[in-house]
Amino acid sequence: MSITALDLVAAAKKNITLCDIETVRKDHSSHLILDVREPAEYEAGCLPGAINIPRGVLEFKISAHPAFQDSQNAKIFVYCLTGGRSALATESLNKLGYTHACSMEGGFTLWKESGLQVDKP
Repeated sequence: MSITALDLVAAAKKNITLCDIETVRKDHSSHLILDVREPAEYEAGCLPGAINIPRGVLEFKISAHPAFQDSQNAKIFVYCLTGGRSALATESLNKLGYTHACSMEGGFTLWKESGLQVDKP
């Protein structure tokens, strides 16, 4: 029996830390903000201070990005559009040694619907 992408997301969420948008809103200045959406999604609008590394290349590019070099102990808020890709990304980050990463529940969609600040890079 094969599993679906949603099964993978559900399994990842059991192994990671999740955070709500209110926590991200309050604490974003003390965390790195990682947007794992595709570049076109990011360019259409992002959380303030977000760094874009798409989910598909995250494991290959994270350590080369200046903000993430030697920062495996850094606090990282990870988000995508609705929370699926960010859950998978957070699980990967944990496996790579980034132990203080959390996935923002509801993603960019909930952030925007809540009327919170959206930047254009």
